[in-house]
Amino acid sequence: MSTPIQNRYDFVYFFDVTDGNPNGDPDAGNLPRIDPETNQGLVTDVCLKRKIRNFVSETHCEVPGRRIYVREKAVLNSLHNEAYLALELKPEPKKLPKDEQKAKSLTDWMCLNFFDIRTFGAVMSTDVNCGQVRGPLQLTFARSIDPVVSAEFAITRCAVTNEKDIEKERTIGRKFNVPYGLYRCHGFINATLAEQTGFDEEDLKLLKEALNSMFETDRSAARGLMAPVRCIAFRHEGKLGDARADQLFSLVSAKMRPELKAENRPARSRSDYEIELTGQVPAGISVEEWVSSVSAAN
Repeated sequence: MSTPIQNRYDFVYFFDVTDGNPNGDPDAGNLPRIDPETNQGLVTDVCLKRKIRNFVSETHCEVPGRRIYVREKAVLNSLHNEAYLALELKPEPKKLPKDEQKAKSLTDWMCLNFFDIRTFGAVMSTDVNCGQVRGPLQLTFARSIDPVVSAEFAITRCAVTNEKDIEKERTIGRKFNVPYGLYRCHGFINATLAEQTGFDEEDLKLLKEALNSMFETDRSAARGLMAPVRCIAFRHEGKLGDARADQLFSLVSAKMRPELKAENRPARSRSDYEIELTGQVPAGISVEEWVSSVSAAN
């Protein structure tokens, strides 16, 4: 693996959904997640990380060092055992080796082999203990720019499960839908933590690919049409950064076009919004476009 990244990054990621449920809440009958006070739509950071993991798993699963640790039906203790076997160590229940160097070698082995541990970090202190690591990449919840409407539709099933039910009425189900929403998420990449996990330039390149294409490997009728719109990244010259993240994020605005507001019409596509980078970028900061959409950019 090459040298870990040497620069801090902060980025603003925009994506949209058309006629779909971007992140249903299982505690609310799978209704789209909504801020109850503002009616803005929400998508959790966990949901977005899952899409990144799935993209890497589907497109780079055979590449050394690109395995995914947190995946469906994964047995974590079995994955931890791989590290002990590779390093010829014997695990003790819930304990790391007393030798600090051996304990560190286990955590390093997990970081080396699993992309999502290297990127997001992981708590691996289970029965077969491989320690824990704090990842360099963190994401916030995504929040829609404007309030969204959660539409509900009845659907029916014409087939039955058993022959005895053949004369019964059709089964009624529910389906939830957001007609349109443009969502904004903030991300942070810590170069100091990247040094600890080994997150390097190739990992950063793969992250950019995921942000651009992760919805393509996650299609579902329930999620409608989801797509990236734009990702504006701020690259700091140094590891610790040259400006606060909130100051940089305040330079990025997303507003509904004035003509829609004047006519009191709801947004129904990304072209109904203006995404702009305004103001003076602080010294030591360069701006990069990781994802760009011609219709959304100005």
